[in-house]
Amino acid sequence: MYLSRFLSIHALWVTVSSVMQPYPLVWGHYDVCKTQIYTEEGKVWDYMACQPESTDMTKYLKVRLDPPDITCGDPPETFCAMGNPYMCNNECDASTPELAHPPELMFDFEGRHPSTFWQSATWKDYPKPLQVNITLSWSKTIELTDNIVITFESGRPDQMILEKSLDYGRTWQPYQYYATDCLDAFHMDPKSVKDLSQHTVLEIICTEEYSTGYMTNSKIIHFEIKDRFAFFAGPWLRNMASLYGQLDTTKKLRDFFTVTDLRIRLLRPAVGEIYVDELHLARYFYAISDIKVHGRCKCNLHATVCVYDNSKLACECEHNTTGPDCGKCKKNYQGRPWSPGSYLPIPKGTANTCIPSISSIGTNVCDNELLHCQNGGTCHNNVRCLCPAAYTGVLCEKLRCEEAGGCGSGSGPGASALRRPALLVTALLATAGPLVI
Repeated sequence: MYLSRFLSIHALWVTVSSVMQPYPLVWGHYDVCKTQIYTEEGKVWDYMACQPESTDMTKYLKVRLDPPDITCGDPPETFCAMGNPYMCNNECDASTPELAHPPELMFDFEGRHPSTFWQSATWKDYPKPLQVNITLSWSKTIELTDNIVITFESGRPDQMILEKSLDYGRTWQPYQYYATDCLDAFHMDPKSVKDLSQHTVLEIICTEEYSTGYMTNSKIIHFEIKDRFAFFAGPWLRNMASLYGQLDTTKKLRDFFTVTDLRIRLLRPAVGEIYVDELHLARYFYAISDIKVHGRCKCNLHATVCVYDNSKLACECEHNTTGPDCGKCKKNYQGRPWSPGSYLPIPKGTANTCIPSISSIGTNVCDNELLHCQNGGTCHNNVRCLCPAAYTGVLCEKLRCEEAGGCGSGSGPGASALRRPALLVTALLATAGPLVI
């Protein structure tokens, strides 16, 4: 009886868990850059593609508002409650902490009640437009891994644009348009992500789905990252191999989910009617209680760790790469052009490790990672391999008897190794090309 009850509870838990977690908690298994394996030559490093874990990126951003004096409270002003737009006795005062609504309250912990929120000044200068730009900057390239979610404490705006930058705010491209009337606001037909497909997933759309004014339970605006992933990975994101394959081979798709900055352009506050009530302009303002942005540092599949130091994010690069995004080969490791790692083949991918330059072989003959001495040789001060008596060569890759006129079938231990080329030296010679700085 107890066993039966236990199995029933377990089955119920599995069902509930599958409903509560429609998407995998992690993207994949690219969480290790290298591991030691044993081969005929001894212990060597096996390299693989790797990336940092996805995390809450709002912990690392800088926020800027334009115009800079758009936050309410200086001077103090009253505004109307959202539940009753004609009850206008709420106060915003920047000099009083309990009544202030500064920008950092868009990113604080939202577990308490009432919610904390940033708030703009009211639309007291109507008919001049009430417009605000909220710029989120990371000073680092990041890859988005989950929906961008903006929670409004006011009504959701009648008109808004979400924009992205890939060059630290020098240029901007629209991500998505939001409006109560897309045709009137932006001359675009309304669409939702469900109207897209694999072939149109990069299309920039205008949606009316999130612009419903004063509805009490409608405070949230989404930019749907995972719904776009689902076009390749399936509705529950089970087939991540397919998504990784597409990201690997389609640069435009990869760049679509990559940003250095995001900008929220608030163009018209929630009005709720056809006409603006000019007698009660304190009804109209913007207020945001929470912004969620989940992603990871872009490290070009050459790092699993991204550190935040001196207010900057940077990848801790592996695979002999360097730079904030691991975007180039280290000095003396430019034996072939730099290349990002690859998700393929699943599940370990390809590291595309930077290899030593031909010119640096004389000063860095061996090390404990890439250039292993072969056939039992030991590395001495990174300058030369100390070879066993029967072997010679830069990496102890050749039998000594070969230089003395040839080796018989039984000449020396490991004579069969004679037919085995020195893999690394061969690779270096085969892939040598122009130096990449």
